[in-house]
Amino acid sequence: MSFRITGLDPAPFKHLFGLSEAELASAGAMRYIADQTPGFPDRVSLKDVEPGEAVLLLNFMHQPAQTPYQASHAIFIREGMTERYDHIEAVPESLRLRLLSVRGFDDKGLMIEADVVEGCQLESLITQLFMIPGVDYLHVHFARRGCYAARVDKA
Repeated sequence: MSFRITGLDPAPFKHLFGLSEAELASAGAMRYIADQTPGFPDRVSLKDVEPGEAVLLLNFMHQPAQTPYQASHAIFIREGMTERYDHIEAVPESLRLRLLSVRGFDDKGLMIEADVVEGCQLESLITQLFMIPGVDYLHVHFARRGCYAARVDKA
């Protein structure tokens, strides 16, 4: 089954770019300078940032559905990022490198199924989950920290 992976739209985060540390703190965010790669996966481009690049750590509502599965968690956004990852039948390296938790939701935002997989085997799990009746879309999380990583839709 054909799939499409997308990063986050950068527009909702632009107001945070360039803010002072105090302004970020009042918005519930923090700036980090990456000191290693991999280690700071940007959720817009779905790439790990290079050492020396600035990322913002903030809370993001990745599952806004009004269900018991409504959820938010910490994510990194590369400061100044303007283009989001949006590709069909392609898994970005930042996902391939990590242990992932993949959650399948129906069109009402209820979790139907979930599993854990090494990122290098993500395509196989995507296919399996989309074959389950009622699974409409997937959320990929970095399993160790639990952070939202990306969305997967049927293409």
